[in-house]
Amino acid sequence: MFRDIFDMYNWDLTTESIYAKNKSDVISALEKERINLEDFKALISPSALPFLEKMAQKSRKTTLKRFGKTIRMYAPMYLSNECQNICTYCGFSYDNKIKRRTLNGAEILREIMAIKSLGYDHVLLVTGEANKTVGMDYFEEALKIIVPHFAHVSMEVQPLEQEDYEKLSEWGVNTILVYQETYHKEEYKKHHPKGKKSNFYYRLNTPDRIGKSGMHKIGLGALLGLEDWRTDSFFTALHLNYLERNYWKTQYSISFPRLRPFSGGLAPKVEMKDKELVQLICAFRLLNEELELSISTRESEKFRNHIFKLGITSMSAGSKTNPGGYEVDPQSLEQFEISDERSPEQIANVIKDAGYEIVWKDWDKSLV
Repeated sequence: MFRDIFDMYNWDLTTESIYAKNKSDVISALEKERINLEDFKALISPSALPFLEKMAQKSRKTTLKRFGKTIRMYAPMYLSNECQNICTYCGFSYDNKIKRRTLNGAEILREIMAIKSLGYDHVLLVTGEANKTVGMDYFEEALKIIVPHFAHVSMEVQPLEQEDYEKLSEWGVNTILVYQETYHKEEYKKHHPKGKKSNFYYRLNTPDRIGKSGMHKIGLGALLGLEDWRTDSFFTALHLNYLERNYWKTQYSISFPRLRPFSGGLAPKVEMKDKELVQLICAFRLLNEELELSISTRESEKFRNHIFKLGITSMSAGSKTNPGGYEVDPQSLEQFEISDERSPEQIANVIKDAGYEIVWKDWDKSLV
């Protein structure tokens, strides 16, 4: 299990190691055809910022070689904001006094029709973490309605057991996303004081259970802003490296969610500037040319208009982060505020104008 690897590392010593990287370390990393985790430390260090243009050029070249000029598009569909966890940064937190809503079958179908009308054939299903309300029984009934309408179904829900992931795969789920939020053990406890999510190691070992289930793709990431983004990103890369060695048939994606405000929510502890997010995206691309790199509508129009040319391969557009947000209940509370509010058509036109092709699905059940 990844815990065994993780426990060999110390957060503070890892941070010191990253910040100790110098100009020579960065140059050495950029000269290599394939980099390792020590090189990755150099590329996410402050010493790499003067080399950002060179990193971006190499990242773009590497991405074009593997993916060509294509961008995959997906839409999140929030099924429920019920949650039994207290999370300091989330609008769905148990202690946030909001109106709770879980979509029924008819409402799910209305949301499907709204999302399909936007052109999507890839949907990401999202719920709060409330096992009794939105557990496996609910997922089974929801997936019976959803799966026939989409070529690619991803899920971001509470951590489950291996047999549950096996069932989700049988029911038509292609990808599971699970974010550690932060790999800083002590700070993790402060941000997750109540609920099943407070168990740091159970969440940490979730990708192992997903990998053992045979799921086609696993998505990883840290919530950038809870802690030092460089250290959290190193541990994300360490986690990825472990998973690829142990579950080599599985594909992987990395997302880059920066902490966004919600009503009465948490301000970022560490502010990550745009150029630093570019640096991180390019570093991950140079670490792994096969990796899907995804950017959401958390980011601004200006940022998203340029970043897809430098390493990103997957984007959302027209996203609603509340249950029923597309059709059923547009005014229900969002999990977080989005920044880029353009429609999928508008985003698609920007991408096409840059000479790229839009891929509305990247998977088909006929492949298996």
